[in-house]
Amino acid sequence: MKILGKILITALSLLAVSELLSGVTVESFYIAIIVALILGVINLVVKPVILLFTLPINILTLGLFTFIINGLLFWFVATFVDGFSVDGFWTAVIGALIVSFFKWLVDHISDDSR
Repeated sequence: MKILGKILITALSLLAVSELLSGVTVESFYIAIIVALILGVINLVVKPVILLFTLPINILTLGLFTFIINGLLFWFVATFVDGFSVDGFWTAVIGALIVSFFKWLVDHISDDSR
């Protein structure tokens, strides 16, 4: 049930990002669910490997390079999901940042209510 909630939160945040940023387009809620599932799998499987390989540059930038990695993964998903598009790299970085912020906010609010 917890995983389903996280997917739903990510999908809703993707829809919010498509309304806030003109360079991000999500055609429907169904597409947002698919993108949320793919982002979840990529963040679970691929992202730790990328973070391991980029550890030296991540240490040099005090972790700020993680924003670049998140943006690249966000942009990568947009390349093969029809109905989800991102206009450019910096739009992807900002979009990934907003999605992360929404997820953090919901996690923070739900932790306070317990």
